[in-house]
Formats: sequence, C-alpha cells, structure tokens
Amino acid sequence: MPLELVAVGVRQPVVREYEDREPGEGEVRLRTRLAAEKHGTHLLFYRGESPFTGKTFDTEHGLFMPVDNPEPAAWGGVMALGNMAVGLVEQVGPGVEGLSVGDRVYGYLSIRETHTVPATRVKLAPAALSDEALVCIDPALVALLGVREGRVMLGETVAVFGLGAIGLMSVQLAKLSGAALVIAVEPLANRAALGPAYGADIVLDLAEDRDAGLQIRRATDMQGVDIALETSGNHTALHHAIRGTRYAGTIVPVAWYHGEARGLELGDEWHFNRHTLVSGARLESEPYRDYPRWDAPRVERTVVELYASGQLHCRGMLDPRVPIAEAAEAYRLIDEHPEQSVKLAVDFG
Repeated sequence: MPLELVAVGVRQPVVREYEDREPGEGEVRLRTRLAAEKHGTHLLFYRGESPFTGKTFDTEHGLFMPVDNPEPAAWGGVMALGNMAVGLVEQVGPGVEGLSVGDRVYGYLSIRETHTVPATRVKLAPAALSDEALVCIDPALVALLGVREGRVMLGETVAVFGLGAIGLMSVQLAKLSGAALVIAVEPLANRAALGPAYGADIVLDLAEDRDAGLQIRRATDMQGVDIALETSGNHTALHHAIRGTRYAGTIVPVAWYHGEARGLELGDEWHFNRHTLVSGARLESEPYRDYPRWDAPRVERTVVELYASGQLHCRGMLDPRVPIAEAAEAYRLIDEHPEQSVKLAVDFG
C-alpha cells in the first residue's frame, strides 16, 4: 500500500499506509516524484500555535473569533503535511480535458505517494522547470508579493530578515528588481551561508553582534535601508527591521506571526521615524493592492518565467531531502532543530 506523511496530533508526525482509489469524474491520479513542506505556515499548525488554534476567521467581518471547541477545530483528527508536490499522471477519469497519462504536473498537494484529485487542482509542468523548482514555486510567489508590496525599485537598499525559503527568494527578487544593496539577516549558520549564492551583498554576523538594526545602520552610513522585508515571523526580528530602516522607509512583514509580540518595541524607532508598515504578502488575500493589473495568475506566470529563464533558482534550498520512509523523523528535525534545515523535501524516487 502507498505511504503518506501526516500528523495525528500536535507534534506527532507519522508515516502511514492509506488506500488509493480510482479517479472519478473530472479527476486524475498522479504518482508523486517530489514533495516539499512550507516551514513557517505549516509548522504553526503542526505545533498548535497558529491563530486558528482556539479561534476561527470570520470572513464576513474580517475578524478572528473564539470557538467553543478549539482542539477539534485545530485538528479534526489528522492533519496532512506538505505544501507542494510534482508527479506524473498515471490515470485520467472521465471528463478530464488537457491532461493525459504520463504528463508531469504540479500543485498544492501533501506529502504522499499518490494523489487522486480534481484535475483543476494540478497544472501541467513547464518542460523548462525542474522538479525542484516546481516544489519551490510557493516561496517564490510569496517573496514576489513581498518585494512588490515594498515597492523595491532600481537603486533601493533592502534588508531581508530570515533566510528560509521565502527569505532566500526575497533576496533574489530584490536584486532582480534593481536593489543596489541587499543585506541579509540570519542567525542560523547553514542558512546564512546560502545568502551570497542568492545575491546578498552583505550577510550580517549575528554571532558577534545581535543588534541587527545597528549593524544595518553601520553598513549604510547610519542611514538605514529604504525597505526591510521581514520573512522570519520573529517579533524581535520585526523590531530590528524597523530599527534598521531609514526615516520614512518601508517595512513589509511577509511572515505569519503568532503569540505575544515580545521583543517588538513600538515605542522606539517606530514612534520617531515615520515608517510605512505594509501588512503581509498573503497569496490568498485577494484582491492585491495593485489589482486588476496584478492578480494571482500573473504572479505565478512571472515566477515560472523567471525560473524558466534562469533568473531564479533554488539551489541548496531543499535540505533535508529524504525518502518517504524517513519523512516523520525529518519532520521532527525541522521542528526541533531548524539550524539543520532550510526546506524539507521528500523524494519518491
């Protein structure tokens, strides 16, 4: 029987067998080649720390509201793990057009050996994109939104906080947008080491000096950067993003924050330097600020074209990369030892 990676409770990942089924009307079945996780967002659910733990989002009023029974609301028994996958179509159900057996497809899918899903859930993979690039489309989409929200343009100076998958993509896209200087901020040595390969001009040494805001100021003649992209989800990092941004500059919190905002001192630089804080780069929150010119399909087309042209890459990002049999142990690793990972990938060979 095929295998899948799921969580059966808070911080309880398991690899288990499941029963497959024949595709129905409008469905396809694909066999997975490569899948990857989204560390920031999905780990919050996995840890039971997301804003949805004990609350629900009221779309009518745009508010989070408490729920009566938070545990089932957060879990519902089992949570599928994984963000994106690429595979080959092995069976096509009735009524499916545009996809055939043997086609390589990708989409937002969990970590499992096969997927039987509506054909609309997957897209035909461009021949020019590797499997690795396809499962790294999501962080590039989020990064592109963040760079656009920050209005990074020719000659701007930029700081990127956090060199996970979204941060590394943000560095690349900031340089492609014309940033004259990109400063990367990352306390984990393995991630910091990737900064130069993704285009960072300076990677701050936080082992020597934890005051990232001051380090950024010193690297810019005490002016600060024009734009800071905070991709780590750490409130202290957001404080230093504000601290390192020049007067009237822009800060874009790209990450999804949780818990109390400890370390975020809004009475300091934020109160004095008249910054602009642009909320988030959430793909699902449409319409975007520059709609109708830019919408989700255009963002994805742009990322695909940048990958296909070689202007965007994901080299070294998929780490660790393991077979499905080792996926549960690897998932615990990315949660408990982030210093040993960047973006988890599961290779089905």
